[in-house]
Amino acid sequence: MTQQSRLEQFRAYRARMNQRLGQIGHREINRFFALDSATYRDGALDARTKELLGLVASLVLRCNDCVDYHLDRCVALGWSDAELYDAMQVALMVGGSIVIPHLRHAVETLDLLRAERHERD
Repeated sequence: MTQQSRLEQFRAYRARMNQRLGQIGHREINRFFALDSATYRDGALDARTKELLGLVASLVLRCNDCVDYHLDRCVALGWSDAELYDAMQVALMVGGSIVIPHLRHAVETLDLLRAERHERD
């Protein structure tokens, strides 16, 4: 698997499985997904800030799929590398050294996202 295809495969798998989960028709699962979507909309905090918070929480909880999703959103919403690195430092401080492997993953993902954007521009 090429590094670039890692992002493509992640996005395709996430979309396919989210659709499949929706097909199950389980009311509480669907409600959770709706609540998740609503959580990241503008409110007292703007959606952009909420995605950054999601990234920090994902690193602390050590969920690489979540890290990839929130980094993808953060890049799309215009966070700079310096801002993202600061947020990652907060996650490292809160979560401790066990976050380091996920920090490595996050930096690799960020590099892939930036390369992808560079190819499109």
